[in-house]
Amino acid sequence: MLMTVNRGNCGQSANISMGAISRWRQLKANKLTISSIAPIVAGILSFAMPVQALQVQVTPANPELGDTLSVIIQVNSSSPTPTVSVLQKNYPAFPMGNNRFRALLPTTPLEKAGARLLQVAGDGQVQKLSVQVRSRNFPTQSITLPPGKDSEGTDAEFDRVDAFKALVTPQKFWDGKLLRPNYGEITTIYGVRRYYNGVFAQDYYHRGVDYAGAYGSPVMAPAAGRVSLVGRESQGFKIHGNVVGIDHGQGVASILMHLSRINVREGDFVQAGQVIGALGSTGASTGPHLHWGLYVHGQSIDPVPWRVQGVE
Repeated sequence: MLMTVNRGNCGQSANISMGAISRWRQLKANKLTISSIAPIVAGILSFAMPVQALQVQVTPANPELGDTLSVIIQVNSSSPTPTVSVLQKNYPAFPMGNNRFRALLPTTPLEKAGARLLQVAGDGQVQKLSVQVRSRNFPTQSITLPPGKDSEGTDAEFDRVDAFKALVTPQKFWDGKLLRPNYGEITTIYGVRRYYNGVFAQDYYHRGVDYAGAYGSPVMAPAAGRVSLVGRESQGFKIHGNVVGIDHGQGVASILMHLSRINVREGDFVQAGQVIGALGSTGASTGPHLHWGLYVHGQSIDPVPWRVQGVE
């Protein structure tokens, strides 16, 4: 059955152009079919309806230096992967399902507190958000390293560690809150500034958490992931000592240092809580302890929020 258009079909929008109104009059006069006018109606509706704004959520709500910013972006199903940038650096966004993507942005104690201008591009739109990162007081500690433990390390050692920290695997291996890697007492928290043998380490901050467990006590993987670094003091790892690095995916990685024993090999996939070695005092260490460092896109961030609140 054919449907004709009369004046009542034309609507009351004051935004329709004079050309569109003239076209409607011509359609009325000629009694065109609905199939003929459908493209015009669609054009008018798309002109009149507002474009949905890009949806972006940043957590935590009140971040401080050392926190990881989680940027969740909601896009249309047909949109390409959104992009996120801050401080002139781009960060990858990874799919979470239901047309959502998430990017992780690290902050560190060496940065200045204050506003971070985030630029998020997606759905053909660009949204700019200002996020205030609060200051944080980090304690100062004095360390005296005995002879033989005060090495500055070698280029080969740091090249391998830096390459590990730069990994950005597309898959997400961690699930929920991260686990405590050792049951010993926490002796040094994240972010501590230090004097080494009386000299202040200007660009240094403690890049992790130290656990003073019993020598030989088990060291567990904080989350699932692939073992992508195994280094030994006997192979020149004078700073890290016997060390295991676990890639948790999407730019998130754990490094576990000063081990007395290593139970895994590079390429192994480990589960959260799996024993990967034993606590020791190898490398630049003044006594038995485990150093656990958590990295996001190569920057050391505070592991505590990842253990307490978790990151989706």
